[in-house]
Amino acid sequence: MSISHRSNVSGLFRSAAPLALILGSIASPAFAQDATPQAATPQDQTAPAAEEDQGIVVTGSLFRRTDTETPSPVTVLTADSLQKSGITTISEAVRSISADSAGSIGTGFQTGFSAGGSAVSLRGLGVSSTLVLVDGLRSTNFPINDDGHNAYVDLNSIPFSLVDRVEVLKDGASSTYGADAIGGVVNLILKKQFTGIEGQVEGGAAERGDAGHLRAQLTAGYGDYDTTGFNIYINGEYQRDDRVLSHDRGFPYNTQDLTPIGGIDNNSADQSLTVNVPTAYVTRVSQGDLNNPLTGQTGAPATTQYTALGLANCARGTFSVTTGAAQGTGCKYDLTDLYRQLQPYQERYSVNGRLSVRIADNIEGYVTGSYSRSYVSIHGLPSAIRQTQPFGASPLTATSNPGIVLPVWICPSGNNCANPATPGRTLNPNNPYAAAYAADPANGAARIYYLFGDIAGGSERTNEVYRFTGGLNGSFGGDWNWRVEGVYARDDLSITQHGLINIAALRTAINTGSYNFVNPSANSAAVRSALAPDKTTPSFSEMYGIDASVTKTLFALPGGDLQLAVGGQVRHEELENNNQNAALDTYGLTTASAFGKHTVSAAYFEVDAPILTSLDVNVSGRYDHYSEGFSHFSPKVGVKFTPIKQLAVRGTFSKGFRAPTFAESGPRSQYAGFVTTTPPCPFQLAHGGTGTPASCGAGGNPYNLAYSLGRGVAGNPDLKPETSRSFTGGVIFQPVKWLSLTADYYNVKKSDLIVAGPDIGRAVSAYFGAANLAAAQAAVAAVGPGYSVNTVDGADPLFPNALPRVLIINVPYVNANYAITSGVDVSATATIPIAPDVTFTSRIEGTHTFKYDLHTATGVQHYAGTFGPYDLSSGNGTPDWRGNWQNTLDFGDFSVSLTTYYVGKIKAVATDQGNLSTDCSASLYKAAGDGPGFTKFCYVKSFITNDLNMTARVNDSFTFFINVKNLLDARAPVAPAAYASAPNFLTTWHYAGLIGRQFRAGASFKF
Repeated sequence: MSISHRSNVSGLFRSAAPLALILGSIASPAFAQDATPQAATPQDQTAPAAEEDQGIVVTGSLFRRTDTETPSPVTVLTADSLQKSGITTISEAVRSISADSAGSIGTGFQTGFSAGGSAVSLRGLGVSSTLVLVDGLRSTNFPINDDGHNAYVDLNSIPFSLVDRVEVLKDGASSTYGADAIGGVVNLILKKQFTGIEGQVEGGAAERGDAGHLRAQLTAGYGDYDTTGFNIYINGEYQRDDRVLSHDRGFPYNTQDLTPIGGIDNNSADQSLTVNVPTAYVTRVSQGDLNNPLTGQTGAPATTQYTALGLANCARGTFSVTTGAAQGTGCKYDLTDLYRQLQPYQERYSVNGRLSVRIADNIEGYVTGSYSRSYVSIHGLPSAIRQTQPFGASPLTATSNPGIVLPVWICPSGNNCANPATPGRTLNPNNPYAAAYAADPANGAARIYYLFGDIAGGSERTNEVYRFTGGLNGSFGGDWNWRVEGVYARDDLSITQHGLINIAALRTAINTGSYNFVNPSANSAAVRSALAPDKTTPSFSEMYGIDASVTKTLFALPGGDLQLAVGGQVRHEELENNNQNAALDTYGLTTASAFGKHTVSAAYFEVDAPILTSLDVNVSGRYDHYSEGFSHFSPKVGVKFTPIKQLAVRGTFSKGFRAPTFAESGPRSQYAGFVTTTPPCPFQLAHGGTGTPASCGAGGNPYNLAYSLGRGVAGNPDLKPETSRSFTGGVIFQPVKWLSLTADYYNVKKSDLIVAGPDIGRAVSAYFGAANLAAAQAAVAAVGPGYSVNTVDGADPLFPNALPRVLIINVPYVNANYAITSGVDVSATATIPIAPDVTFTSRIEGTHTFKYDLHTATGVQHYAGTFGPYDLSSGNGTPDWRGNWQNTLDFGDFSVSLTTYYVGKIKAVATDQGNLSTDCSASLYKAAGDGPGFTKFCYVKSFITNDLNMTARVNDSFTFFINVKNLLDARAPVAPAAYASAPNFLTTWHYAGLIGRQFRAGASFKF
């Protein structure tokens, strides 16, 4: 394949037959290169010959062309390469691209706002900076924002079997598409026409007997478009992936106790009695209001002796604590092993159709309709009551509400139980101090630490997406081409939460004694249901718009025709993400919500000027106006220079923007996001911890253990859009006919970042560094405008005069700081004809991130190769190397393909967590006593996994295939600094190593 200018490239593509995979860029499993037109084959009836002769429209441009090597780097994932990689979902396909980085969301991440969703984050700039299109048109966003504010299209909602190719523009494209394209664009090109009947069925499971997989699809089409002028098809697909439990994968993925390999025992049941475990522990405290179990008091009655309720029910044995802050005997538990899962249950199905019509010789039209349903069932930890701050309590009181207590007296009515005259009043069988303090109930309350192990926790998420499009396109006057397209999409999301405790019901259950804390297995289904009723919350997003453009050849230049395109767009977007806990009646349920609507109007242009046969210049720009009152113009310039046919040099410069999401700017929007936090050593020492200010242990006090610390933010209507400056520069080199190579450098600066509390790390450090609550409030407020202490935990009953933990810190949404990321994408494609019927194809692609830096007022946070940005990436970080390599041997009717994926090692430091050092001394994971030079867990090892696919074509109608995912059964490297919700592993990068070797087999047919 030549890389010469556009005037002769078409013929060279045809003469380069097997090598028509284009210059270089081998995207993940597709590894097809910079936007290659794929020739129709007996297995692919979806691309009419007419389209091949007339060229295609490449993502990022408005012009139809046969030369697809634009100045911008574009990677194409073809249906054939995806099939040979064993990929069965859009999420797997897009997220396997090496340019996908920090902030990428996979379905394996099961906690937080985006549980059940999936999204791509090109260049690590966040899911809201990567634009996802379907056939060049926008779709509506997932109703829940990632991290409470980042908007994205859910990849799980897009049908996979209709995909003809996926084009990934790894360059800013706001000049063509408007907002959200700072990091790049993913354009999913679906089949335009189809005739006949085609279907596929496949099934399989993991080697360990779980992770069951079933997939089926059927497409039927009628009408030869070339001869009759119309085509209609309908498609349906179904996929189910079964649950994988943490217990079934064993150590270290089913526990937080890493002492067998020299790590910390974060399996808190083995550290302390007073933790969230299914055995209730109590200690005696005072009760301010004898009818309200939420009014426990700290003070003299508190003791260090804890009593376990129901030791006889310990299934895993007992342990004793004789020293420290909490003493007594308790049951052994491993909550991760008991309750968590590695893969949720997932079920998806969709129905899709398209009608294409040639209205006249020069006018064509189409309409499409689709419905998709994605269902995800997630198992989670049961709910707990331990030092729980009740909603509506006085938030900054450090001497009240230390937790929930069991009273001395209970009664059927649940009211006035302290009055001896109340009918049916009895001593509380759940309170071991009741008999001794029958005459002094105010000092005989039993403060309780408990996990409702008999009430299943988790959620079910059903996402339904409706999408309709229609368009007309045509030509007149010989060289005028026009198009008008419209789109409507709506995403309805319903979330049902299980096992969350209703505050009023808990109060009633405690006061009446209806819930048995001594023997939870004796509780009836009715009691459990009343205590934790299911909470179902609907939300939706909606988008509709119209887009029109016209192109014209103006005049001839030495290198070809000068072309001009102009167009306009109007779209309306709306979001209603309802507050799941609007009544503030449920413990542990998020209060996030987002509301908004706006209309966006835009005008855009593009000029393509082949100034010389060796020099092509492309200029484009777009002006967007938002009904909120702000506007933005985005320009772009691209150049491709081909001095000789074996070498081309290309580059782009562009500016772009990201509009504030409704969650960020809506006046009714707000959320509190929670991140696992461990109090620092000085704080632990003040609460009975052991060791030194540099290296300490919890000392048996649960108050010192890791907990969830929230950031409370509200929408800011005064936010400005984020802006970007980006440039790329690269070479395409084909020294011989069978080998092509590419290398592209990228550099993106993103300014006026919309962030929630950019100095949250400083605020947390300031709080814990204070001597008392008043000083802590002042220290947090001094961090900057908008920072304040929202809620503190109840006082530590064992150290009531010490600084209490902070539960939520208010932080502002602001335009602040800027980020710079740079790196290089490299690829190579070799297609070697070994014999007349034997071809070997090797495609390799990699991305190396040189830099990903966040510049703040207090310093530079370096993320490349580390766990940073920790919050944005859900503790998965930014690997500085990602790559993939696909080797395929085609011989006759058989094909064997091996696809290898690589993720480089990641350093367990995160400079967005309050320490700007990237040395191992700042490692996020250290055992007690580890000195500054301890590096055992400072790095998460690199990870390599291989997928094998074998295909046998029986005849033109039937094909059988076998796929082995994670062929060598590679295990995910241990990552102790990962989120507590995914202990010891990284779901984003190492998911295949959690599930293990999988076998799948199937067959496809076509008539």
